[in-house]
Amino acid sequence: MSSDRKPPPASGENPQAAPEWADGLKQLYDSVVEEDLPDSFKTLLARLDEIDPRRGGPESGSPSHSPDGRGARA
Repeated sequence: MSSDRKPPPASGENPQAAPEWADGLKQLYDSVVEEDLPDSFKTLLARLDEIDPRRGGPESGSPSHSPDGRGARA
């Protein structure tokens, strides 16, 4: 039966060092976090904030509609 253990690092290697791809992945993550939200997503969030959770519809009293304007489906 073979062992799942990795062989010890060769002399001179730092076992605590991050893999080569880790810096690139961190840079990609940081760039995504710093991106602005698209206007369409900001609009959607604003529309969702207007919904009265007790009624399931907009606070203005108009009937509830889906974000795409087709209405709710059963």
